[in-house]
Amino acid sequence: MRWRALALLSLGINLWLIAAWLMLPRHPLAGSLSTMGNFDASTVSPPKPNVVLRRQFFSWQEVETSDYPTYIANLRNIGCPEQTIRDIIIADVNALYSRRRALELVTPEQQWWRSAPDTNVLQVASEKARALDDERRTLLTRLLGPSWEAGDLMNLPRPSHPGVLLDGPVLGALPGETKQAIQEISSRSEARMQNYLDSVRQQNRSPDPVELAKLRQQTRDDLAHVLPPAQLEEFLLRYSQEAINLRTELGQLQFFDASPDEFRAVFRSTDAIDQQLQMLADSTDPNSVQSRQALETQRNNAIKTALGPARYEEYQMLHDPLYRQAVLTAQQAGTPDAAQTLYQINLAAASTQDAITTNSNLTADQKTIEMKQLELDQLKANALASGRQLPPEPPPPQPVPARRSYTIREGDSAAVVGMIYGIPESAIRAANPNVDFSRLQPGDSILIPRNGLLPTTAPLTGQ
Repeated sequence: MRWRALALLSLGINLWLIAAWLMLPRHPLAGSLSTMGNFDASTVSPPKPNVVLRRQFFSWQEVETSDYPTYIANLRNIGCPEQTIRDIIIADVNALYSRRRALELVTPEQQWWRSAPDTNVLQVASEKARALDDERRTLLTRLLGPSWEAGDLMNLPRPSHPGVLLDGPVLGALPGETKQAIQEISSRSEARMQNYLDSVRQQNRSPDPVELAKLRQQTRDDLAHVLPPAQLEEFLLRYSQEAINLRTELGQLQFFDASPDEFRAVFRSTDAIDQQLQMLADSTDPNSVQSRQALETQRNNAIKTALGPARYEEYQMLHDPLYRQAVLTAQQAGTPDAAQTLYQINLAAASTQDAITTNSNLTADQKTIEMKQLELDQLKANALASGRQLPPEPPPPQPVPARRSYTIREGDSAAVVGMIYGIPESAIRAANPNVDFSRLQPGDSILIPRNGLLPTTAPLTGQ
């Protein structure tokens, strides 16, 4: 039970004992010293024994029990006021279910290896929290009656700092005193950070990354004084800037999906290096630049060791947008194994695109045509690589009859030729803009338009 409940009960018992002592009857002397010799012994009642009340030592075990109805009965038996009983029970039940929420709920904060919260985890956690609260309220109603909430003087909502969420099997099991110390450290840390940001804002300056790193390091040092190594690492995996940066980095790769063990291994191997890099953030002197380059190489090698050869290769390739696009296309097609082939197609297409763009022998229109053709070719190659059916080819256009020539005979005119081929006279004239049809002579040639309908018995004499 809570120490507050013990203090309240102890105070109540002490007050009751004092009140009882004050109410004891007092017996004045039968007479003054001058008349002590003139009393009648027969009229004087025998003296009463002198009763002295001695404060007894109170032990909480006398009323404490794991059975709430018995516990309430014990409190009433020792004269504990009803409001005090109500406060004790509500505080104890709230503490019980607060601990259950910390240990039984799986919240997104516990999945520190994910760059984005799992929606299923959010839903399950919300349903579990609602069920626990319903269970808590049902228990209090059974113990204290339906009006228990109206008399909840000790547990009414009060403004407070939200703090950090300390739940799960590691942080949720911490003692209450340790959790309180962590919340105080977190509150002081936020205050220091905000004071610094306000200060640089008033001076119209940008925050110094090195100063920010020093402030975060101070918070780490404070936490190390109250948390053992395993619990400290769990806290840092959730809330440290280095872990946040790592989640962001892996999230930008989109498809890496680090496991908890992989994320922890990478964090352990890069955490100290990242802190050193932060201390060199804006340094431009040659020594600092050289040190930063060396640290970045060291960090890359540390990640390679933490992930192993195969996963490190995947990690490296996902830094290429073309490979990420290939993985996305393969997953959408339901053929994830085709990612490598699609990646090679993307690389070839990118190379061809560069060649078209830099080809000075092509006009702008020709480059546009080449780009469209490249896009179609890439789509076809991607479809084949991912096992998708190609759309049917459009039917070939009908062959356009070639222009034919017609040799004028005696009596032919534009109208006669039009009648022979079934086309308007105007079409004949339009197809021969340089011919004076009024001066046509036998043996002259004219062109028949392509859209002419060639009769089966067309009297062609030339091609």
